[in-house]
Amino acid sequence: MKRAMWGWGLAAAVVLLLLLINAASPRGHTGDLSLTDFTDALRAGQVQTATVQFQNNTALLTGKLKSGSDYHTRTLAADPAITLNRLQATGVSVTYAPTARLSLLTLFSGLLTMLLIVGLLLLLFRNRGGGGTDAASSFGKSKAAVIAEGQVKLTFQDVAGCDEAKQDLQEVVDFLRHPERYHQLGARIPHGVLLVGPPGSGKTLLAKAVAGEAKVPYFSISGSDFVEMFVGVGAARVRDLFEQARKSAPCIVFIDEIDAVGRKRGVNLQGGNDEREQTLNQLLVEMDGFSSGQEVIILAATNRPDVLDAALLRPGRFDRQVVVDAPDVRGREMILRIHARKKPLDPSVDLAVIARRTAGMVGADLENLLNEAALGAARAGRSRIVMRDVEEARDRVLMGPERRSLVVREADRKVTAYHEVGHALAAQLLPHADKAHKLTIVPRGRSLGSALYTPEDRMHLTRAALLDRICVALAGHAAEEVATGQVTTGAANDFQQATNLARRMVTEWGMSEVGQLALAQESAGYLGYGPQQGIYSDHTAERIDAELARILNGQYERAAALLTEHAHVLHRLTDALIARESLTGEDVQTVLAGGTLDGPASTPEGDEGPAPQPGLTPNPA
Repeated sequence: MKRAMWGWGLAAAVVLLLLLINAASPRGHTGDLSLTDFTDALRAGQVQTATVQFQNNTALLTGKLKSGSDYHTRTLAADPAITLNRLQATGVSVTYAPTARLSLLTLFSGLLTMLLIVGLLLLLFRNRGGGGTDAASSFGKSKAAVIAEGQVKLTFQDVAGCDEAKQDLQEVVDFLRHPERYHQLGARIPHGVLLVGPPGSGKTLLAKAVAGEAKVPYFSISGSDFVEMFVGVGAARVRDLFEQARKSAPCIVFIDEIDAVGRKRGVNLQGGNDEREQTLNQLLVEMDGFSSGQEVIILAATNRPDVLDAALLRPGRFDRQVVVDAPDVRGREMILRIHARKKPLDPSVDLAVIARRTAGMVGADLENLLNEAALGAARAGRSRIVMRDVEEARDRVLMGPERRSLVVREADRKVTAYHEVGHALAAQLLPHADKAHKLTIVPRGRSLGSALYTPEDRMHLTRAALLDRICVALAGHAAEEVATGQVTTGAANDFQQATNLARRMVTEWGMSEVGQLALAQESAGYLGYGPQQGIYSDHTAERIDAELARILNGQYERAAALLTEHAHVLHRLTDALIARESLTGEDVQTVLAGGTLDGPASTPEGDEGPAPQPGLTPNPA
């Protein structure tokens, strides 16, 4: 670093010196005359004096005109129009100057400029890793970040919500600590372990925890670091990485986002063998070259195991897959407790309640939630994080900040209130639906209001539960029609979610009269769910469309009938929501049971958090 600063300082000094030399150099003459104008002035007798200086084949003429102004012009030395006799014949006083030579100052300035350019080029190549052969060879060096033995302080105590994954990886830790125990029995520890799970579920954290538990060197690199524009660079980096790992054994090599380099071969649309496939081939060769006595464990992470090449997943390479899934309610509570260690929480903060209301969130989401809560407490000037800060943080993360400055007409507020109450009331009345824990008509992000739920962690959903979810999604639109006789455009997102659920029931889960058929397939680059063109006949497509319409229309009529039967509760809840702007799930139960809501709102705005999308909880995977 100091050498680079010294080099740039020297370059700046040279540039300054060149500027000073340029300023000190003699300037060109003023009063330039073209050769034609000088000839005309000579013929007219306007030239008074002339000083002639020969430079190679040219002559530089300078002097004064009779008008008193200076002039200078350049002509060929043998120009017949301007000869010494011609000058003298017109009465011009002629003198001679010695032949101009290259001055030492000019020579030094040019030489210094050349040296400056050469020095800057050398400095540039040195900063890129050296010149010549060294610069070329550095291209093939691995970009892995290396953490020395014992430097990783993270352990399994710092990772929560994935007990089964930690149990699988504990065997890897034990092998790295006591390899002789396994070698005596002829056991072969898996060469590679693939961590599979959604983004943010803690795959990288688990890999670091394995290195921290085993107290071995840790090599970390991303799959995209292997792939370069130049053919062969990625393969060279793979070779260099594994060579370093063998020298540091026992150690752990972690490859994050391995799908960037490990995708299936032979799917290149342009044909041929590209750089990525060559890199993958070298990775396969290196992993297959491990002997049972080499204590190098390869950990890799991906959220797209379906796109990986089959040769990468065979025994002897990535022998074992460890699923790091989204945590359940108990896992979310444990994750919250880990991230809350260094945060001053008020006794009112109930992490168990927050865990129940964050279904579908992974570790990264929960860490961000508590960080936003800490920021909110700091903005409010509090020294401790209270429950309201945590719930407001969830609102902000999922739905955006409040938009209380937005001017909303009273008619729009009323329609929004009926819409959200329709969702919550249907959820309360249907036996298999998730119950609402908050209603609000305070605008957030692009939403004018939301009905928020406390979903249960379920491994399987029955057909009855799915139909109840569709009914709840359509209940907002039905409430508008039941209460006002008209419908609005506010239910577009509800229709999208309801249609998505119904389509999966028909095409994936065999829950319709179409039959128990798998009529949908997911393809690379296809977002969402649904049938692909060409995998079934037009007649089957018509049956699917008819079944979708039957399910959706039937559940809409069911929601409308349910809300018509409880119209008095619908109106009472809507009036209360308009007056208070927010209602809790307990408020809904009180009104449904025939009670009244007295006093201020039981939960101030910000005490609860929105679901990821208004009106419907996230669909299970």
